[in-house]
Amino acid sequence: MHDKIPVAVDPSVEPELARRVDSTREAWRVLEIMSEFIESTERLEHIAPAVSVFGSARTPPDHGYYVLAEQIARSLSDAGFAVISGGGPGVMEAANKGAFFGRSPSVGLNIQLPHEQRANPYQDVSQTFRHFFARKVAFVKFAVAYVVLPGGFGTLDELFEALTLVQTGKTRRIPIILVHEPFWRGLLDWFRARLIGEGMISPDDMDLIRVIDEPAKVVSAIFDHYEARGFAPSPREREIQLNL
Repeated sequence: MHDKIPVAVDPSVEPELARRVDSTREAWRVLEIMSEFIESTERLEHIAPAVSVFGSARTPPDHGYYVLAEQIARSLSDAGFAVISGGGPGVMEAANKGAFFGRSPSVGLNIQLPHEQRANPYQDVSQTFRHFFARKVAFVKFAVAYVVLPGGFGTLDELFEALTLVQTGKTRRIPIILVHEPFWRGLLDWFRARLIGEGMISPDDMDLIRVIDEPAKVVSAIFDHYEARGFAPSPREREIQLNL
């Protein structure tokens, strides 16, 4: 058996080849992201009006938060609102379950994660994302209201995303409703003491948030917000949504 003849490799070739491979992969990743936006828009743009509901993935079915989320989602669904959740377990499952057995569609915007996220079985429409930011755009773009139950970092991320977009005028003004006042009390007190107290936000910014605990009142608050103007976005709001 003959020994293989060593081949001299120009050391400048490998880094350049790696750079080209990385550039190609990055280009394909951009196309993949574009496809997520296109596919989600095609599947969700006709589901209206819809309400996005958020909450912890770790809430078991016998917990009060789960029960409350299911009741709110059922009330919203029976009132004619599609319900959009993150598509996973916990409060997300409760929201999809309530809507699934109601009159209007149950929508799950699932996310691929290394742990914790599994798709729940109560989805009339299921859309899976690889990228959080594409999913977050869908939550805002197709919702006429946000209903936020107790949750962790993911729930807070969605809440602050909505508050930021509405405050800065990057999306239209929609109801942002926090459910279960005792859970949110400390955060809202901190907003007033620190964010308003130190001039980080305006006192009027607190008007972006409502705290409501009863399912029927959640539904009424959304209807009240749109009573004089209807759910369809105005031409100006439609332009804003296109540039979200």
